[in-house]
Amino acid sequence: MSETTIARTPAPTRDENRRRIADRLLNSLEDLVRRHRALALHGNQAGENIDLHAELIAAEMAHELAMARSALHRHPHLG
Repeated sequence: MSETTIARTPAPTRDENRRRIADRLLNSLEDLVRRHRALALHGNQAGENIDLHAELIAAEMAHELAMARSALHRHPHLG
């Protein structure tokens, strides 16, 4: 019987985790901007539903920031 070696991927470092969290936040915010610009161009030609549109943007941003904050608390900066 021969031993097989299983290559294990090293766990990400704290800095790599924090970088991944920041990248996810920035990508999510870019997607949010893209989606809402498209909505504004197609649905708000006459300024319809501006208050609702602004509330949707604020709610999505608050959600993304809360998720990033929670993830960062799990991987605090040590410096």
